[in-house]
Amino acid sequence: MKVVITGGLGFLGQRLAQALLERGTLTGASGAEERIDALILFDAVVPDKPPAGLDDARVSLVAGDVSDGETIRALIAGDSLSVFHFASVVSAGAEQDFDLALSVNLTGGLNVLEACRAAPGQPRLVFTSSIAVYGGSALPGTISDTTKITPQGTYGVTKVINEHLVADYTRKGWLDGRGGRPPTVIVRPGKPNKAASGFASGLFREPLAGVDHALPVSRDTRIVLGGYRTIVDSLVALHEVRSEALGDDRTINLPSFSATAGEMVAALERVGAGRRLGSVIDAPDPAVQRLVGSWPGYAKADRAAALGLPQNPPLDEVVRQYVEDYVEG
Repeated sequence: MKVVITGGLGFLGQRLAQALLERGTLTGASGAEERIDALILFDAVVPDKPPAGLDDARVSLVAGDVSDGETIRALIAGDSLSVFHFASVVSAGAEQDFDLALSVNLTGGLNVLEACRAAPGQPRLVFTSSIAVYGGSALPGTISDTTKITPQGTYGVTKVINEHLVADYTRKGWLDGRGGRPPTVIVRPGKPNKAASGFASGLFREPLAGVDHALPVSRDTRIVLGGYRTIVDSLVALHEVRSEALGDDRTINLPSFSATAGEMVAALERVGAGRRLGSVIDAPDPAVQRLVGSWPGYAKADRAAALGLPQNPPLDEVVRQYVEDYVEG
């Protein structure tokens, strides 16, 4: 089997690649377990050699533009194919550059779908949507898989369009698509990106490194979160779900939990007790507050639970996992 991960050099793409290499197999289009012989990580920019943990003969790095159809058709081709589609312009970045968001998120998404359509058989496609598809004045206190989708940001809008296209391409028998809506994923290592939700990782990552963090939202701001280990395991499990079990609604909410910024700071202080922590400094940013405030504060993932996807541990344990993997590891 050949597996392609678009956005494969991002944090989740790399974590997923590591999980797939350890697993060694996936269910193919025929429904049988197949050995992963090639794992291609595609991104706009790639390093000269695979990152740590990905130095494996099965791994190839490919640089390119997801909005270039010819590039994507060459990338996603051949028999026994599975695709995990991560590549996108994230929330705040999409608000700042509407045209880029359309090019990468919409044209890029369509290119991936068309390449899967042209490939032999019915490639399995796992599309990463987002909980940012929910919003608006009628947003309920707790969203579920059946809550009306009314995004209040360009990023969420592009994700919704892709969700519908994945369902339609699947309905027509051109591919076997399924999508997961991750919550805000914590704790991401490395440098901050342009996601409005980036503060949720930053308020752990920077203080644990002894650096102060400027918190752009109020401490009573509540968001829906998921630990990176659980999200990656959920995406693999979603790939393995029988197509019949998903039915005609191809995208599900991924497992999550809810916390306020203040509760996250309290978890930081508990897990970081005994360490020299940087401070969390209140630094309100109205643009970030508006966007994050339009998202749901609580979420249900009943379909994910019914399909057997893994559930998140408590918040403190999620932070301890980050410390184990990236601070002490």
